[in-house]
Amino acid sequence: MDDIRIAAVIMRSPLGALEANLERTDHWAAEAVRRGARIVCFPELHLSGYTTRPAMRQWAQPIPGPASRRLQAIARRHDAWLLAGLAEEDADGRLCAAHLVVPPAGEPLVYRKLHTAPPEKGLFHPGDAVPLFRREGVRFGIQLCYDAHFPELTTRMALAGADVVFYPHASPRGAPQAKLQSWTRHLPARAFDNGIFVVACNQAGDNGAGLAFPGVGACWGPDGGLLASALSGGEDLLVVDLKGADLARVREHPMRYFLPHRRPGVYYPGNPRD
Repeated sequence: MDDIRIAAVIMRSPLGALEANLERTDHWAAEAVRRGARIVCFPELHLSGYTTRPAMRQWAQPIPGPASRRLQAIARRHDAWLLAGLAEEDADGRLCAAHLVVPPAGEPLVYRKLHTAPPEKGLFHPGDAVPLFRREGVRFGIQLCYDAHFPELTTRMALAGADVVFYPHASPRGAPQAKLQSWTRHLPARAFDNGIFVVACNQAGDNGAGLAFPGVGACWGPDGGLLASALSGGEDLLVVDLKGADLARVREHPMRYFLPHRRPGVYYPGNPRD
């Protein structure tokens, strides 16, 4: 993996305030690039805002659509890759929690949340693909909030070559320190067990629709150690240097890199490559 500076944005996302949220996206993208970041990750559904009410449908957009085209203009203007959250209405009229990967040139790519949380079922349609994305010398995956609780998904991404997995969240309630403590029950394990970098960020503040989000961001290294965190509670920017040497130090050590020693033929008889 090549060295890269990334930014995780912790952002307030009022429900349905698409124009205001796009303006804040532009602001934070500019600040992240000013601080040297080349990939800028925003929270889950940060453009549309988050709710599990049926009214969510009125703020969904197709991809490509007006919001994705605006994101392309922002990415092009700042010469950065944006990872941006949007409620998508797909070609069949289904609502998806989507996260776009928007390069400075070219068309946006999309990850659709695979695991809808129990309150989201019946509203959001789950995705069915596990894409990886590549920015020059860095391969990365995306998972959204509840996805992080399913270890197989991260392992699948790591086996496919991911160096980094981004975990954008729209996780309400609690204080920032408590939310970080909650994340430390599983996100460091995703990094440690798979020998990858893990980057997480959450929405922040009152969304105007009955939910309040503790603004928090964090990054763990491939050894499972916490590299950096942001716990202000409000809007903030976490900027972290991800170093290829840190990844190599784990992956070149026979007792620290576990993936090559898996025995999938035992776990999944008849399907040894799963």
